[in-house]
Amino acid sequence: MSDQLASADPADWPVAPGWQPLVDRFFAEPAGQRLLDFLRARLDAGAAIFPPRPLRALELTPPEQVRIVILGQDPYHGRGQAEGLAFSVAPGVPLPPSLRNIFKELQRDLGTQPPAFPVPGGSLVGWATHGVLLLNTCLTVEEGAAASHSGRGWELLTDAVIRHVADGEQPVLFMLWGAHAQGKRALIDTNRHKVLVANHPSPLSALRPPLPFIGCGHFGQAREWKESRVRRGPAG
Repeated sequence: MSDQLASADPADWPVAPGWQPLVDRFFAEPAGQRLLDFLRARLDAGAAIFPPRPLRALELTPPEQVRIVILGQDPYHGRGQAEGLAFSVAPGVPLPPSLRNIFKELQRDLGTQPPAFPVPGGSLVGWATHGVLLLNTCLTVEEGAAASHSGRGWELLTDAVIRHVADGEQPVLFMLWGAHAQGKRALIDTNRHKVLVANHPSPLSALRPPLPFIGCGHFGQAREWKESRVRRGPAG
């Protein structure tokens, strides 16, 4: 599979059946059409756009399986890095600094990585297939140009995804790291869902007050929350 986007046709971007109506509705609307027009124009101009499958988070984590949401901003812009999941990198790619800090906090908080999340390397596919929606708010980027597709329409789709999860029957835990992710808090009913906030795991902010990412304890809180849900049962 190519490491960059080859087509601006959503039919080439598979998603789990539960997401399909939401995705189809977005791309049928004017904002979705404008986004596709933009992507086609950039591809025609020879731009290298990542990742090859922008909707991969929606492919690997069906809505009915979402138990945790981790929000990122936009994909990694280095060739071969982005694999369509927030903070995740393709197998064999060196760990970016933010992901290294995520693993550092996971190790500090839990002492070991949870079972069933096989990592050597930085691919978080194992998380995505165990109910963790790894969603960037913007889903494409051009090589070497961070945030180059920001404001082009992806945010309307990803806001709809967040609302869909927040409106579901199942309580969900949201991890909002950094100001950009925390700006989505208004989309979430905090009486029904658990929301954890901290600085972004980037080295620029991971240790800064008032909410340093290193030491935030989010992974332990997530495990505790999940275990409490199991103890209370479906009606809890």
